[in-house]
Amino acid sequence: MTETETRPEPSAAAEAKARNDAPVLKVALLGCGNVGSQVARILLEDADVLAARAGARLELIGIAVRNPDAKREVDLPRELFTVDAEELVDRADLVVELLGGIEPARSLILRAVRNGASVVTGNKALLAQDGPALFEESDRNNAELSFEAAVAGAIPIIRPIRESLSGDRITRVLGIVNGTTNFILDQMEETGATFGDALAEAQRLGYAEADPTADVEGYDAAAKAALLATLAFHTPVALADVRCEGITEVTAADIEAARDSGLVIKLLAIAELVRVGEAGGGERGGEGASVRVHPTLLPREHPLAAVRGAFNAVFVEAENAGQLMFYGAGAGGRPTASAVMGDLVSTARRIVAGAPGRTDTATRKLPIVGVDAVSTSYSIGLEVADQPGVLARVAAVFAEHGVSIEAMRQTIDGGVPGNGNGRAELRFVTHRASEKALAETVADIKNLDVVESVTSVLRVEGV
Repeated sequence: MTETETRPEPSAAAEAKARNDAPVLKVALLGCGNVGSQVARILLEDADVLAARAGARLELIGIAVRNPDAKREVDLPRELFTVDAEELVDRADLVVELLGGIEPARSLILRAVRNGASVVTGNKALLAQDGPALFEESDRNNAELSFEAAVAGAIPIIRPIRESLSGDRITRVLGIVNGTTNFILDQMEETGATFGDALAEAQRLGYAEADPTADVEGYDAAAKAALLATLAFHTPVALADVRCEGITEVTAADIEAARDSGLVIKLLAIAELVRVGEAGGGERGGEGASVRVHPTLLPREHPLAAVRGAFNAVFVEAENAGQLMFYGAGAGGRPTASAVMGDLVSTARRIVAGAPGRTDTATRKLPIVGVDAVSTSYSIGLEVADQPGVLARVAAVFAEHGVSIEAMRQTIDGGVPGNGNGRAELRFVTHRASEKALAETVADIKNLDVVESVTSVLRVEGV
């Protein structure tokens, strides 16, 4: 071939022949809900495209479900359905687990990897509980366990942490990783709705389940936080290690006060490396990991403050890469199926190439420190008697614990200001201090006879 000649593009027929000559990998699908049905649809409709990308034909050999005759979002061939999940797993090269829950998902994943089959899962609860054991078993059998769909739906966050940032040192991860709670808080801010009304709207639109406990109490976000921390810090973090607070106590008054202060409330999953002191446990002066989920006040200029509706976003801070943000749809059948298919194609490529399974076995074991070791800021709302000297007495408690006040806002409710015949609402935003000092400050303020109630305590980040 001369220098001026160009290589002809392969014909469609040649591409088809290449796909037909590709090896076949048998795929078993466990579960056929909103996500599973979309995965099945993609495997069937896009078989040729996937074969070209993966280097192997991904043949869907069966779908294990409890009820083969149940009505589903996607019309799928009836002959694909089976109730015998174990038999299906035993015939597969690749297993996609979308059952959710702990059992039988755990047993089926273990069965698959012990057979040498690689697994793609979206099961955050199982991985948060038993991830280290499952990763070790996969590694022992040269199988791969992939789980991009377990955190933040379609957002590619697991793979960047596992691969793109594997040569860096991640120091902090902040994420809006639950679309239901983000939608509720967004509705409360946009419309002035109460928590109950915003939740009802989320349920009407299908963003929240009939029983929304896992979302609104923060448990779903906590499972994702455990996974993110495990990967980011290369240390095992279990669900029980995550301090968890939901959004059920956030009021319309909290939302309004945040708006007036140029802040917005988000439910954040936060994982960060901290210096370990005596209060936090572990060796003094060493490094530990703090992992928590709670409603958080953010300045409106923070990138996470702009995440609206049911969308998710994860903000990563690394020593060399600096600050990175990943944003997109955090739930839904099609977006989550996209994450599953990305893992499936990537795993198929590895199998075709004969590469060893990728491991997520932790390389170190950091102490998981309590919130007392964390430095943060607080926003504290108080309902007090409107009389002379109240502010001075409250301020004295802050001073006693070494907590300085950054800002204070007062609202009078009824009566003549200063005459003692009304009530006042005080809201303080503190400078950063230890969680221990702030918690002790709040406890002592509650005991003041001029304080009728502590109406809210919210942490502040990004200021």
